[in-house]
Amino acid sequence: MEQGAAQLMADELAFTPALELARRLRDGELSSVELTEHYLARIEALNPKINAYVTVAADHARAAAAAADARRARRDELPAFNGVPISIKDLSDTAGIVSTHGTAEWHDRVPDHDDEAVARIRAAGFVFLGKTIVPEFGPLNVSEPPGYPPGRNPWDPDRSCGGSSGGAAAALVAGLCPVSHGSDGGGSIRNPASWCGAYGLKPSRGRVSAAPDPQQLFSIQGPIARSVADAAALLDVMAGYATGDAWWAPPPARPFVDEVGADPGRLRVAYHPHPGVERDACAAANRAAAERVASTLADLGHHVEEALPPGYDAEELVTQSAIIFAANHAAEAEIVPYPPDDTLDPWMRTLIEMGRLVTAVDYAKAMHTVQALSRRTVAFFDDYDLFVSPTVAGPPPLVGAMKDAGFDRIMEFWALTPFTALWNTTGQPAASLPVAVDDAGLPVGVQVVARPADEATVLRVSAQIETAMPWAGRRPPVS
Repeated sequence: MEQGAAQLMADELAFTPALELARRLRDGELSSVELTEHYLARIEALNPKINAYVTVAADHARAAAAAADARRARRDELPAFNGVPISIKDLSDTAGIVSTHGTAEWHDRVPDHDDEAVARIRAAGFVFLGKTIVPEFGPLNVSEPPGYPPGRNPWDPDRSCGGSSGGAAAALVAGLCPVSHGSDGGGSIRNPASWCGAYGLKPSRGRVSAAPDPQQLFSIQGPIARSVADAAALLDVMAGYATGDAWWAPPPARPFVDEVGADPGRLRVAYHPHPGVERDACAAANRAAAERVASTLADLGHHVEEALPPGYDAEELVTQSAIIFAANHAAEAEIVPYPPDDTLDPWMRTLIEMGRLVTAVDYAKAMHTVQALSRRTVAFFDDYDLFVSPTVAGPPPLVGAMKDAGFDRIMEFWALTPFTALWNTTGQPAASLPVAVDDAGLPVGVQVVARPADEATVLRVSAQIETAMPWAGRRPPVS
């Protein structure tokens, strides 16, 4: 075989869907050791360009891959993803693998346990390639932690990959893993998915356990994938209740992966091209992408109309959410505890200082405001099955634009992503679909949202859109 053809086949392997890789491994067409080595070689070659991984667990991955191949050789009953590589977001703990949570002071911190969702992923047979870059302790939409090279976008390395699951999205899109683990507390799966050109799914509140940590009201772990089917299959792995969880979603009627391709019926769809903000606050390409998805859904037979949840003010939601997030991080800084303030990034220090100024009354009022909005918003879905909007308001920021940020700059950055946090407040399932590119060739995502605990509708509609507006085959310059 010509060397060029062999390289082309190898490159295509890196972009093969995770479900297809699982089948090939199960059928003996491929070994986990060779597949893992393929991804490790790509990481070695390409990761320095985008810094998607902050830790590469090469020895750990090789041992896990060899164990996966041995299970197959013994004809053991195989887990669903036996030997398939995956990236794990560095806000989750992983047994035996450095887990920094984005802070340089924890550069050698190696937990002795997996977080619950990570343990479920490991039990499904996945091979952990490493940990993907995050902002320090998570609450930012760029991934530039102190002491590490910044996370960059595979489509334009001068721009950010987003955050906080920025490395997860960048690694996937650059072909440095077949599927990624992420988490989302205000858009942290969907925003990077939009900016990097991936499918990102935020599950319903209580769908995925946060154990052993206290369960958070707004944040939940979920998948970032190339295809809707891969995301659904990874959600099947991650989903489930752990003893003591504060919230839990009702069990699905059937596996999530079985919803992909199922008929959603004729749905009542509301859409808005710039929900809760002035028209000019959302870039034309992002508005147009949402309108195109709405038009496509109408062509598919759904009833579509422009509508917005009553009283939805994105700026007010961002302001109240900032109060809650700041106070939560000020508390976590003492509970965890975080490293000393003088070792933290300036923006993280600013956020903690903001949080220390929040009174109990301020916090209660902010929670009241967002929960009142949640009630009105969920009631809006008495009349609609689905809501469609842009995922973000514009292109990803340039790397370094957040450096030495104060309060005003933090709020400005959060304003880049005004359309996602509402659904963390309500706890509804939401996904970003990579349906478009702007005039600069950068990906543009569109968000779909369904009723609480109705991932089935999100997945069914996502699959319809994936067929009607296919995104498979797009490759960024860094790949």
